[in-house]
Amino acid sequence: MAGREWRVARTFVALADTLVADFDIADFLDVLTGSCVDLLDVSAAGVVLVVPGRGLRVVATSSQHAELLELFAVQTEDGPCIECVHTGRPVACGDLSTHGDRWPRFAAAAHECGFRAVQALPMRLRDHTVGALSLLNTEAGAVQDDHVLLGQALADVASIGILQHRTIEQGDRVAAQLQTALTSRVAIEQARGVIAERGGLSMDVAFARLRGYARANNRPLTPLALAVVEGAVDIDAIVAGGKS
Repeated sequence: MAGREWRVARTFVALADTLVADFDIADFLDVLTGSCVDLLDVSAAGVVLVVPGRGLRVVATSSQHAELLELFAVQTEDGPCIECVHTGRPVACGDLSTHGDRWPRFAAAAHECGFRAVQALPMRLRDHTVGALSLLNTEAGAVQDDHVLLGQALADVASIGILQHRTIEQGDRVAAQLQTALTSRVAIEQARGVIAERGGLSMDVAFARLRGYARANNRPLTPLALAVVEGAVDIDAIVAGGKS
């Protein structure tokens, strides 16, 4: 296998390996931007993602100038990458000096950062756009068609990895929430038993006393229940329905 073909294959393997225990999204996207510069005959690359609840964010770039330009694009909501995210379609500009009317602020910023051409590729899975991959060049001219196709393939694989990572994170959050709820319920049930036995109360009345004590003393219910189980609170006061 030729040298470039080997690098292409190795890049796809790296971008597909998102299930490892120490997976890091920043390292993952650094691989993407660095590989674009290595494989696609472009000067720099950057990734802008739609972060749920936070809007667009620059999450990876291959150079400081690329980072400055992508940050400017996000802050001003102007430029090919922003248009690409909104439309879900590739946006190409072989010479930014001729597109001052289309992206006036971005074109000026790109000139200051030393870039003259941009190819923005959507990062999406079916109709779900998660961001855009920007390919930046210091010289005017369109990115070669075969390089655009390879860049889009890299963006597609990375998009799958990002969405998979988010799904796993969401699953972990849900599992943690369920475990917390289960732990809370167990503690409350145990505390009800302790209070019921101490006061000769029914379980329903014991729970009402526990909840009432928590509200009267502005204490969260679960920590209070744990304190009851551990004997770290005045249980008689709870049985009596008073304040501490």
